[in-house]
Amino acid sequence: MKSNNHVRLVVALSVAALLAVFLLYTSVAGNATPSLSPSQLRGHTGVVTLAGVALGPARGNAHDTPLRFRMRDISGRGAAVAVSYRGEVPDLFKVGRHVLLRGRLRGTTFVAQPDSLVTKCPSRYVAKKGSGTGGTAR
Repeated sequence: MKSNNHVRLVVALSVAALLAVFLLYTSVAGNATPSLSPSQLRGHTGVVTLAGVALGPARGNAHDTPLRFRMRDISGRGAAVAVSYRGEVPDLFKVGRHVLLRGRLRGTTFVAQPDSLVTKCPSRYVAKKGSGTGGTAR
């Protein structure tokens, strides 16, 4: 009877270890989409998340015609990349805002997946003057 319980325990622990390894693999490497800045995009193939600052002028309405604008690294360094986007445009979108897009580089234009545009308002992450935090709030 003891050896039967021992076998069950070994099988149960083996299955648990296998599931743990599978879960770790899928969370780390399984569906990972690299996050790049515009200066890192050149020569990269496949779907990526592009993070940067929207530069103007922004043209198009994203529904009838693609919304077209340029993006640069948040640091302000590196070359800007042209962006083509279709889908819903967040209310906070405007030139100068930090934006995230998911898509791929086609030629010299980053073609974003529909409805993948997310904006970030940098002022929400900066400490207010006189708050005594001395930096960015997170």
